Amino acid sequence: MIHIVWRRFRGNPLSVTGLIIILILATVALFAPLIAPYGPATINVYNVLSPPDRAHPLGTDDLGRDVLSRIIWGSRASLKVGFIAVGIAITIGTALGAIAGFYGGTIDSVLMRFVDIMLAFPTFFLILAVIAIVEPSIATIMIIIGLTGWMDVARLVRAEFLTLKERDFVSAARAIGASDARIIFRHIIPNALSPVFVAATFGIAGAILTESGLSFLGLGVQPPAPSWGNILTSGKDYITVAWWLSLFPGLAILITVLSYNLVGEGLRDALDPRLWQNEK
Repeated sequence: MIHIVWRRFRGNPLSVTGLIIILILATVALFAPLIAPYGPATINVYNVLSPPDRAHPLGTDDLGRDVLSRIIWGSRASLKVGFIAVGIAITIGTALGAIAGFYGGTIDSVLMRFVDIMLAFPTFFLILAVIAIVEPSIATIMIIIGLTGWMDVARLVRAEFLTLKERDFVSAARAIGASDARIIFRHIIPNALSPVFVAATFGIAGAILTESGLSFLGLGVQPPAPSWGNILTSGKDYITVAWWLSLFPGLAILITVLSYNLVGEGLRDALDPRLWQNEK
């Protein structure tokens, strides 16, 4: 199965390009201390709002800090939020979706009505309301995005469980006396994860956008720690005289989110069994 998925995935040039960009971004974030030419908080009052040049390829900000270095360090915050927040959402969504789909009946109805209630709230404004109460920080952002982003995953997993629990291999497991926990974790969940992987990829892109938006509003990663969102915030006051402060972090967000979306679309097509009929 894996070789079929990889063959179909690599047949999509845009998805492969997105994967390459993601791997490059992950490498840059991991080795930021070695790659960044300057420290993210290094101030140079003699080089304020300097346009891109050889010493500062992406220019400097209003405090003389190197924009390239801050974008490189900011990738750590954005990717950390994306992966951890989605990890939280996937864990909660998979657990609740599995319980609802496997047991059905009243449990299913109660859990799905709870999902409907959560979906009724505008997610971004719900996050804003929570952050207005608690102190904004990168840890808070990761937890809140994770706790407000699990509903679609729960629905996907529930739908898979409703189908898979009627399959012959589940009936055979019941016949030999397998417990519910064994059936769920050993037999159904491994076969229900394909849509979860796709949802996780799109979810990372959404989490990065949400974190950038919150940081832009001053409710996310707090200065002087760099984030693509708060770099944009510092650039909005100088957009007419220092275009590079808004352009380059905006491009970083655009390219990253687009890359994850391209990979998600590639995975969605590659993991669809209905498209495998012509594969050998």
